[in-house]
This record gives sequence, structure tokens and C-alpha cells, in this order.
Amino acid sequence: MDDQTLADLEFAWKACRAVKSNAILLAHHGASVGVGMGQVNRVDSCQLAVQRAGDRAAGSVAASDAFFPFADGLQVLLDAGVRAVVQPGGSVRDEEVVEAARAAGVAMYFTGERHFFH
Repeated sequence: MDDQTLADLEFAWKACRAVKSNAILLAHHGASVGVGMGQVNRVDSCQLAVQRAGDRAAGSVAASDAFFPFADGLQVLLDAGVRAVVQPGGSVRDEEVVEAARAAGVAMYFTGERHFFH
């Protein structure tokens, strides 16, 4: 993992904390490029973040304020070309989500700490 990707992941994780519930934040070169939030599920937030990022989604990193309960939200990010993801982990389906990232060659980092509580 290169230094720029790690710096982008750190920035995205910190910035994601300030976003409303079900937050997905895409970042590239130290700036947010797409944000999805306030949706009833993580898939919709992922789609919104990718839509707002447009072409900038490819090569970005993603932060999620809470775990991915299924791989479907992550798949939206993978299809958009996200290169790394940071999230708290803690889902009973973490292994399914990790395997989807691994199959796509995308790094997945777990913080063990959630930003989103309900």
C-alpha cells in the first residue's frame, strides 16, 4: 500500500465522522470527491457517493461510518473503481465482505470503531 493511499484512507475516515448516518465518503489526493449519506441503507449511500463523484470515483478510496452488513454496498464501490476501503467491521458477514474486496484486489481496512450509532 503506497503512502498516498494510506493518507487518503486516513483523511476519508476522519472526514466521514462529520457526515450524517449511513455515510460513505470517497476521497482522492486529500480531498473528498463524493459523499453519500442519510439513506435508509448502505447500498443507496454507496450509489449516491459514486454518482456524486462521477469519473473521480475511479482510483478513489472509500470510508464507511459503519460496517457493511452485506457485500452489495461494497460491490457498488468496487464497480466504480475504488482502490481501498476503511470501515469499522463488526458485521456477522465481515468475511463475505472481505472476500468480495479480496476478489477485486481491493484493500479493506478495519478500524474496530464506529462513527454511526443508532
